[in-house]
Amino acid sequence: MRLVLFAALLAAALPAFAAGPARPARLGLCAACHGEIGIAQMPGAPNLAGQRLDYLRNALAQYRDGRRDAAVMRAAVGPVSDAELDALARWYSAQAPAPQAQP
Repeated sequence: MRLVLFAALLAAALPAFAAGPARPARLGLCAACHGEIGIAQMPGAPNLAGQRLDYLRNALAQYRDGRRDAAVMRAAVGPVSDAELDALARWYSAQAPAPQAQP
């Protein structure tokens, strides 16, 4: 009986793990330039999909704190909390990177 209950609970939880991180509430402003899944939507904006989690988290914090000087990024992430920065970094790091262009 316990094994059946455990298997049922595990089966119910697996889709949440397989789906990856939840879509961050603050994604909209980032998506305007970087795309919802991290594939840039405007020229000059970098792709964020598949970037390392620690790199994204640190870069976002540096933009927010002014250690990286980019006015548009400072304005975009200035009011974002540490938890929201973490959620954005987790989201973009979990996305599949853009395919490489063939030479």
